[in-house]
Amino acid sequence: MGDETSERYTEDRLSIKLKTMAKLDRITIDPAVMNGQPCIRQMRLTVKRVLEALRVMRDWSMLIAEYPGLEEEDIRQALTWAAYNLDDQLTKLETA
Repeated sequence: MGDETSERYTEDRLSIKLKTMAKLDRITIDPAVMNGQPCIRQMRLTVKRVLEALRVMRDWSMLIAEYPGLEEEDIRQALTWAAYNLDDQLTKLETA
């Protein structure tokens, strides 16, 4: 990709990311709750814990039974939040 194309691609991804992140109304970050870790609706349930639990309990109904108050939309938003917060920087490599 040329520099101009790469910059446009990065700007487009950022725009999509910001629009998606704005829709994540169930993910809250409050320094007074769980040391500022991203949580589900101000509950003391972190996004990280939801993802760890999904690794073991692949059936969402099991996860919801384990954590009263958790809803399917909470799980969807936790997954979306995690996906959009992975490091996705482009790195230019020198060719030999």
